[in-house]
Amino acid sequence: MFKINIQQIDKDVDEEIIIKCHEINEEVLSLMKLFKEEQKAKSIIGMHGEKLYSLKQDEILYIEATENKTFIYCENDFYESKLKLYELEAIVPKNNFFRCSKSIILNCNKINCVTPAFNGRFEARLINGERVIISRQYVPDLKKILGL
Repeated sequence: MFKINIQQIDKDVDEEIIIKCHEINEEVLSLMKLFKEEQKAKSIIGMHGEKLYSLKQDEILYIEATENKTFIYCENDFYESKLKLYELEAIVPKNNFFRCSKSIILNCNKINCVTPAFNGRFEARLINGERVIISRQYVPDLKKILGL
């Protein structure tokens, strides 16, 4: 039987998982593999200049495809991705991200407020003040996510 301890830490402290065991066996190795796969699934690679960055999904405001390029927008910066929009849509969790237009996937957790716009569209104001239009065809998806 394992004992589980969880300690909440400040945001400026790096998160870590410590496994204390009597021996490193298959069970411990499979647990480590599970955590590594989960970590890998939660990050997306973005390029800024010549550098590659591992972006946490909860840092992402939205992802946009424009002129055959895909960009990942975070609160203070943006990154280019080699993946297509549909590939990124398959990676991000459906309960946090949704397609809000033909070219944008939006992180619902980064929406500050939503207001109706013209022609049945909505406008989402994000936590950094940016505004993103939600196309008429995707408004029902937004309402479902927000529980409206």
